Amino acid sequence: MTESTDRRPALADAAIAIVARDGLRALTHRAVDRELDLPAGSTSYYLRTRRQLIEAIVHRLATRTVTDLRPVAAPARTVPAAPARTVPAAAKSLAAGLDLLAQRPDDHRARYALSVDLTSDPELHALITSRSPIRAGTLAAAEAALDAIGVRQPARHAPGLVALIDGLLFDRVAGGGLDPDARPPAEPLIRAYLTGLKRGPENGGAR
Repeated sequence: MTESTDRRPALADAAIAIVARDGLRALTHRAVDRELDLPAGSTSYYLRTRRQLIEAIVHRLATRTVTDLRPVAAPARTVPAAPARTVPAAAKSLAAGLDLLAQRPDDHRARYALSVDLTSDPELHALITSRSPIRAGTLAAAEAALDAIGVRQPARHAPGLVALIDGLLFDRVAGGGLDPDARPPAEPLIRAYLTGLKRGPENGGAR
């Protein structure tokens, strides 16, 4: 393994910490050098442009988030076909996944900051949103959970479930939910959402 392969994850981690704490405008090569107490010019040796630095953040976030989601997606694919009894189990599993994701608050604060600040750069914005490996991983986990409880057309409904989970995550790491006493309980909200899908017309009003 080369030195550059070793150094890039640490540079990306420092960049994530900077964006999460101080915003995207604070992200410079020199700021990353200072964050890691490196000689000036060290970061630009490995990541020559600011765009490369942002891309390194995106890929680092994706790697960790997809890893965090694996325990959530895998059980969903193995749940027996007993839809009426799997909604509470699915809600519990998804809420546990939310808890896992929330253990990396800086990652998600950085992701939210990037998604706002990069709206003027369609290519980079897509890399952190619609074309992000994080997006693909969360959609796959949501689709697996919906399929396991018998929701018809799970791929169609997966984006809505992802939006719900991401909203709860945002509240927890950057919104009012920073105060645990003001944090809405995730599991009942997710269970209500899944129950609503199950009772929808596409599922024949099944309960």
